[in-house]
Amino acid sequence: MQFLPIILMFVVLYFLMVRPQMKRAKEHKALVDGLAKGDEVVTQGGIAGRVAKVGDNYISLEVAEGVEVQVQKPAVQLVLPKGSLKSL
Repeated sequence: MQFLPIILMFVVLYFLMVRPQMKRAKEHKALVDGLAKGDEVVTQGGIAGRVAKVGDNYISLEVAEGVEVQVQKPAVQLVLPKGSLKSL
């Protein structure tokens, strides 16, 4: 009975911290796996652009007319709705 509070504390810790983090990681992996040419994205560094090419580990982002930047796929943080980047 002395260990019951400690066990309960670990169970609560799991449901409050570990499980939500695993869910976010799973959602991010699905987002990265679903990237396609023409998607408008924002990287973790704040670079916004349109996906020009998709490789195995890297994507090519068009950040301006004729300017492409290579970034790692996991660096993509957010996929924007179509038409968000009208200036490209």
